Amino acid sequence: MPESPHASDGRHIPVLLDEVIAALQPEKGQRIIDGTFGAGGYTRRILETGAFVTAVDRDPSAIEVGRAMENEFAGRLTLVQGTFSTLDQVALLGAPDGIVLDIGVSSMQIDEAERGFSFQKDGPLDMRMSSSGPSAADVVNRLKIGDLARIFNFLGEERHAGRIARMIDKRRTTEPFTRTRDLANAIEALVGRNPKVPIHPATRVFQALRIFVNDELGELVRALHAAERVLKPGGRLVVVTFHSLEDRIVKRFFSDRSGAGGGSRHLPQRDQRLASFTPVGKGVVIPAEDEALRNPRARSAKLRAGTRTVNPALAEDHAIYGLPNLPVFIETARN
Repeated sequence: MPESPHASDGRHIPVLLDEVIAALQPEKGQRIIDGTFGAGGYTRRILETGAFVTAVDRDPSAIEVGRAMENEFAGRLTLVQGTFSTLDQVALLGAPDGIVLDIGVSSMQIDEAERGFSFQKDGPLDMRMSSSGPSAADVVNRLKIGDLARIFNFLGEERHAGRIARMIDKRRTTEPFTRTRDLANAIEALVGRNPKVPIHPATRVFQALRIFVNDELGELVRALHAAERVLKPGGRLVVVTFHSLEDRIVKRFFSDRSGAGGGSRHLPQRDQRLASFTPVGKGVVIPAEDEALRNPRARSAKLRAGTRTVNPALAEDHAIYGLPNLPVFIETARN
């Protein structure tokens, strides 16, 4: 694969970079929050416009790697370790002119076997972006069968969720799962592998575990509402998602905040309200064919954006997102 001219380093290629900048429209002297710093691809391009950037990442290693960029743009880049749902605290110095969120796991995290995000390289069954809290191994070995099945079914859209949960329960009683390939191999042995299907049979389970361990959907909802509260009138919120669950949340948020009511025909109709956002562009933006060929990570990406109005932030109503009540992991969780 040829190297992208937008690659911020040798390992990570920012997705929809030109489209993000076009939607965000950063200008010299403006204050922008990059809520998902990662390898700094968006941040660098924003800084090159002369804007100031506060970049947030929950991964301490990403912050450490970013110190060189912080020094390079001395005085215009501030790195903050934390979750993007804490945009309220990040914006204490003043309302930002724009916020960008890239809702996906970093290629750097996937490539590091010791982080346990992927079974392509064997590593500990971890998946924690912040390197703290319960790991994927804790979830797999300690949650009830029904809870595991719900996680795999909803967050991974895995049709064998029940069978896989029962297999895990039977195996973990004698030998807990601690390694990525061990779990992947056990799933493959259970459900088999169709040579005509390129996706590994454990892929959806690993996706579900990663989303659950890091509370990615909950973080996204909280970040959207935080952005609504802190953006100045005329400020832009740009969000890039990578799978249907994330995109559904963002789509419903912007629909609800546009004053149009509920974001789905399956949800109750809501009264017309003053819009807190107006749409940017004609709706969803997807990668051009050449980018999808150049960067496989971009294939499922979708960009949605909105401009903050002068109207006050609307009351939060998490029911519009249609999210189920998933189990909450606590240290005493047991079968």
